[in-house]
Amino acid sequence: MTGIVMFVVALVLLLLGFPVAFTFGGVAVLFGVLAQGWDLFALMPFRVYSIMQNTVLMAVPLFIFMGVVLQKTELAEQLLESMGRLFGTLRGGLAVSTILVGALLAASTGVVGASVVAMGVISLPVMLRYGYSPALACGTICGAGTLGQIIPPSIILIILGDVLGLPVGDLFQAAVMPGLVLVVLYIAYVLTRAHVNPVSAPAIPFVGKTQAPLQQYLTALRAIVPPLSLIIVVLGSIFAGIATPTESSALGGIGAILLAVLYRKFSWSMLYASALETVKVTAMVFAILLGATAFSMAFSYTGGDQAVEGFLLQLPGEKWGFLVFSMLVILVLGFFIDFVEISFIVVPILAPIAEALDISMLWFAVLIAMNLQTSFLTPPFGFSLFYLKGVAPPQVTTLDVYRGVVPFILIQLAVLLSILITPAIYGLN
Repeated sequence: MTGIVMFVVALVLLLLGFPVAFTFGGVAVLFGVLAQGWDLFALMPFRVYSIMQNTVLMAVPLFIFMGVVLQKTELAEQLLESMGRLFGTLRGGLAVSTILVGALLAASTGVVGASVVAMGVISLPVMLRYGYSPALACGTICGAGTLGQIIPPSIILIILGDVLGLPVGDLFQAAVMPGLVLVVLYIAYVLTRAHVNPVSAPAIPFVGKTQAPLQQYLTALRAIVPPLSLIIVVLGSIFAGIATPTESSALGGIGAILLAVLYRKFSWSMLYASALETVKVTAMVFAILLGATAFSMAFSYTGGDQAVEGFLLQLPGEKWGFLVFSMLVILVLGFFIDFVEISFIVVPILAPIAEALDISMLWFAVLIAMNLQTSFLTPPFGFSLFYLKGVAPPQVTTLDVYRGVVPFILIQLAVLLSILITPAIYGLN
């Protein structure tokens, strides 16, 4: 039971607010020394060296850099303004434009926090000014902002590819369809809500410069085509087999700089600030990875993995019992801890059992990715909720944000269930 106690202690410390990387590393050292002595960590330097040689993980800082640079080009602002002009006169149109912009930002930057903050600053005040329900407006922004978790290039997909030993390119291709289904269902919900309750999402004339319809389309195209071109270059090079995900992430970084030049936002100070922010985020991810590596090693040597494997293999329903139980565990953990911790700690425990039950690892990875996306929306610690509340006007309450995300959580769970029951629809059988 030492390994199980170790896992519980780590979870409690995380809930108390201790730093993730140091929690994993500290708990690993404490329990590892008690169980096996200091010799347990003799091979730790070799594990660290193996991580640093992993070329797949090189894509993480490069895609983060791409997203940060595009964030500083004010891409979201231009997309929202253009989409708002096109869809604003439609009932629920501003919410629809927010979802479409969220999808484009997800495919071009993949930075959830930046997307939610940008749309919260720009789109939320406009929707509230014209009578949108605060709950609907907040839910739409949070739901659209988290699309970066499932729509490639997603950092979580790269991490899952490494943890599960899957080609990241294959994982990117497998995640495209679920991401598009989410976008369609989000839009369908907003339009249905606007039809049933027109007061909650009224049609409005977009405030701004009056333009002829043709000019509006041209303005929208100028805002959409550059990031869309970057998406085609990055993802197209992977799907066509021209470049590996690591190589395409380098192309994405160069493309982001070119877009910054195109939007006349490039400066050496901007480049330095982007690089500095990239280093900070990357250092956080890799510090968690190193702590999680020590934790996993200690967890295995204390027999925790065998105890968990024995329990899960005895569940009724075999494969289906394991899948349902593992998805429930990840969903519940997502209420309290971040997707990075779940990916590095929980997923490596579940992966060998999934292989033993002859479950398609690609299918399993997409299920986990969709499940982890929900963790960004679930109270009390959903990060998207905090991002939005931090930039929302004073009249928007925390309850408005919580109420607004519930329908989008249910939509995500419905898509997760459909992937679980009918994987063939998504090409995952």
